[in-house]
Formats: sequence, structure tokens, C-alpha cells
Amino acid sequence: MRKFSHFVLLLLLLGTALRLFAADVIDRIVATVNGHVILQSDWDDAIRFEALADGRPLAQITDQDRGRALDRLIDQELLREQAQGVESPQPPAEEVQQRMQEIQSQYGATSAWQAALSGYGFDEKQFEARVGHDISVLRQVEARLRPTVQIDPTSIESYYRDKLLPQLRHAGGHDVPLAQVAGKIREILTQEKVNQLFSSWLQNLRAGSKIRTATASSPPVAPGGLGQ
Repeated sequence: MRKFSHFVLLLLLLGTALRLFAADVIDRIVATVNGHVILQSDWDDAIRFEALADGRPLAQITDQDRGRALDRLIDQELLREQAQGVESPQPPAEEVQQRMQEIQSQYGATSAWQAALSGYGFDEKQFEARVGHDISVLRQVEARLRPTVQIDPTSIESYYRDKLLPQLRHAGGHDVPLAQVAGKIREILTQEKVNQLFSSWLQNLRAGSKIRTATASSPPVAPGGLGQ
């Protein structure tokens, strides 16, 4: 009886060790950013979130999509480091709800949306929190970079003459006075410049950081281990 008990105990210990080993393999480190760890679970969550937001089945996610998702996680960590010590503003509730409605509209009925949420491993509050976080990050970037952008009248006139008017005429529309659309053109050019500055800023942050990524990982899986 004592030998049998020892055998059972050995099996229990072995089972525990195997579970711990399996958990370590599943939730392994896929990248480090200046010593901060990004786990496989972080990566899978990001992929499932982006797929759900874009209305794409996980089965259609390519290696390139997974690589871009990991790059965005790295960028988010770099931005988080830059925002240390600065209070993160809460995104306006109406902006979050507008984005949520845009995403939900891809799925039609409320029941289809709830089924999609469950299938991708989220509940409403979790998904909304992630949407809010993304908006908050974008607002932080805008607050940092937009004040540095200056759009001169010549640039507005060039856009009006070389882009807007040809687009209107190609679509069969009528010309509009520059004064009527100058504000919208200024905003378009400002956003383009902010995007350029953001890209350059991220490149500089990456160049000055210690970033390591692990070897390619297996495709993401939905909760329960079933690919979508």
C-alpha cells in the first residue's frame, strides 16, 4: 500500500510539473523591450482583438499579420515608457462608443456581435476597455506631436489645386472655392504630418532601445484551443 501511495504521489507531482511546463511553453516570452517582457498571451490577445475589430476570422490571419501585431505591441511598450510619470487622460465616452458602434456594425444583429465577442475570447467590458486604451494612446500621441505641426497657406493652395480639384472633376462634381475647404485641407495636411512625425519618432525610439524578439511562434488560437 505504501508503494502504491508513493506511486500515486509521483504521478501527481509529475502531472503538476507537466502542467507547469505546458503553461511555460504556451505563455512563453516572445519579446523584450528594454527589459519589459511581452508574453505569448499578450500577443495572442492583441491578434484576437485586432481580428475581431477588423471583422476577420483568425483562420485568415497570416504570418505577416502576426508580425505586425507584435510590432505594434513593441511600439505600445515604447510609448508607455515615454508616458511614465504622465497621467493618462480618459478618452471621451462618446468617442469610445462611436468606435464600438463602427466595429459592431460589421456583425449585424446584437446576438451576432455577442457571439463574435465570445468566440474571440472577450466580453463587452474587456473589449471596450481595449478600444478605450487605443484611443487614449492616439490622443497622447496627438497631444505631443500636433502642436509642432505648422501648415503654411502655400501647402493648402497646392493641395487644393493638385489634389482636391482633380478629384472633384474626376467624380463629376463642381469646383468649390478654396476658402470653403481650406479648413478641411489644413486638417488633412496636419494629420498627414502628425503621422509622418509619429513614424519617425517610433523609429528613433526603436533605434535607442534594446529590443529582442523570439523565434516565430505558432498561429494564434481561440479560447479553448480551437482556431477561428
